Amino acid sequence: MLSGSWIECALEKGRRSVRDRFQSWMLLFLITGSAASVVGCNSDRNPVEPPPSPQLIASGKQIFRFDTFGDEKFWTDTLHMERVIQAAVDPTTALSVGLKVDMDTLPAALVQAIQAGQVDLKSPATTVALIKLGAVVGVRGTVVTVNGRDSLTRVGITCALCHSTVDDAFAPGIGHRLDGWPNRDLNPGAIIALSGALTPAQKAVYNSWGAGKYDPRYNFDGKNGPTVIPPAYGLAGLHSVTFTGDGTDLEYWNRYVAVTQMHGQGNFSEPRLGINVQQPAPNLVEPKLPALQAYQLSLNAPVAPAGSFDATAAARGQVVFAGPGKCAQCHVGQEFTDGNTRLHALSEIPTDPAYALRTATKQWRTSPLKGVWQHPPYFHDGSAATLADVVERYNSKLALNLTAQQKADLVEYLKSL
Repeated sequence: MLSGSWIECALEKGRRSVRDRFQSWMLLFLITGSAASVVGCNSDRNPVEPPPSPQLIASGKQIFRFDTFGDEKFWTDTLHMERVIQAAVDPTTALSVGLKVDMDTLPAALVQAIQAGQVDLKSPATTVALIKLGAVVGVRGTVVTVNGRDSLTRVGITCALCHSTVDDAFAPGIGHRLDGWPNRDLNPGAIIALSGALTPAQKAVYNSWGAGKYDPRYNFDGKNGPTVIPPAYGLAGLHSVTFTGDGTDLEYWNRYVAVTQMHGQGNFSEPRLGINVQQPAPNLVEPKLPALQAYQLSLNAPVAPAGSFDATAAARGQVVFAGPGKCAQCHVGQEFTDGNTRLHALSEIPTDPAYALRTATKQWRTSPLKGVWQHPPYFHDGSAATLADVVERYNSKLALNLTAQQKADLVEYLKSL
């Protein structure tokens, strides 16, 4: 028979063996697991990448503000907008359709002249002079001087036209740039409709859009259903950046817009929608997309201004958001969206599904909420004028039965984000 001491010795060896293997497994896990957390996959479907260099971001800033991707061939050679501007778009008209002026590009003497009322704001020649200075946000033009008179010969647009505004520091529509802020004053349809190259039916569609709205599908499917211009800030960490999550990164949408909407010189293919735009070399879009994306992802959502919400009510509203309001079921994480992991059926979102049916996914992405205070109206079509309207719509859709106080508190919390 085996002695008890031998058995105890064997058991101890077995315990040490198990303990040693466990420690080895833990060490391997800590080494490989921690490495995976750094260079492997993050919580979404894309690998973690090192942060972009300051140089790349600076390059992207220039592209965002000033690069037309060669789209002058459309805005000049097809629509002849240079003629329209030179003949009929004075600064007063330009400001009335939401164009913005970057005051930091204006010489001091010109600023003083404007303040003194010595600049004719009813003359298209003044608009041409502002374009020559690079002062009209999102508009780039070539101005030549012949016999002492400036003439606008070519014109194009940049990303900043729709996705930047100004802080009105000098006057309404004139101030310091705010990149990434959607220009909800801009009426792109009315601007496009000024072209003499369009049919009356086309002009009627463009004029129907209104301020702050644009239809990025109209030139493909011929249907008229504009969406609000979305913000281009607060997108870091997100991959489904559009209302319907069509692409897996920001470059997808930048490519789509630059090639098919701005009409820049590049290529875009989307088999799900039967879109295949291929243009002759050189490709003026593709090489610039990494820098452009890096700059856009560097743009943080604006912090809610002091005094713009009731902090005590917002604290109560946060409890509603996480609990009876059911908001946190979809608006999750630091970005307040589950868009990196799933999209939602049309029936889940209380808004008109018509636009989504024209897109590649035919689903909705949960919109991120950082900076939501800044860009009313809400939903893709702007059908909710205020955050209170949004809350009321979900309260009805989900049968939440929130009290008036809960709804008011929830609005204050949303205003604080």
